[in-house]
Amino acid sequence: MSQVIAVFGAGTGLGASVARRFGREGFRVALVARRRERLDALVDRLATEGIEAAGFTADLSRPAGVPALIADIRDRFGRIDVIEYGPLGTEQSFTPAALVDAAVLERSLPVFLLTPVEVVRAVLDEWTDRGDGAFLMTTGSTAVHPVPGLSGLAPVGAAARNYLYSLHAELADRGIYAGTLSVGASIAHSELHELHAAAGAVPVVDPDELAGIYWDMYTRRDRVEHIHPHPHGR
Repeated sequence: MSQVIAVFGAGTGLGASVARRFGREGFRVALVARRRERLDALVDRLATEGIEAAGFTADLSRPAGVPALIADIRDRFGRIDVIEYGPLGTEQSFTPAALVDAAVLERSLPVFLLTPVEVVRAVLDEWTDRGDGAFLMTTGSTAVHPVPGLSGLAPVGAAARNYLYSLHAELADRGIYAGTLSVGASIAHSELHELHAAAGAVPVVDPDELAGIYWDMYTRRDRVEHIHPHPHGR
């Protein structure tokens, strides 16, 4: 039975590129997002490239729905080997730290911290039994290098990053990999990039390049984190 990657937050940018990159390596693909029409369109595009995929609608702001979602993916594909978690949408925005309040953090906590923790919990027994598995989480580079005026999401991303580092250290000897890709630019072809472009010039990265980095991280398993582009150009 061929391996399966579940892409959480499967959109037109990074999610689509990750699906294609792993699909070219023989993975079947579970696509998770809120809107059925977008999922169906991506499934159809992947099918023209010879990649087997299926879409699953879910609201990732509801951690309690994770066990049923994971069960649905297993029912369809029989297994889950890799998860890429990166649900960055147009409703997320940065807030200056001086303006952050509890409500701002509460809006971000479910999607960017609580739900990914529940996702790991839901697959960990399967991966432990198999002695293999990988959890790849996309965050923004402001979780690593705070930037004045760009808070809000960043503290929650920093908490998720802390969790990923501990998870990696605890699970590596079981054959399970946890890694995070921290992106410091707008991702081309994504919905969020359209907003960035309208707001003015911002750095842009190619999602295919990011998907290639993820494949390298998954296969090598030699680092917990990759920051792209590097903030100091190295």
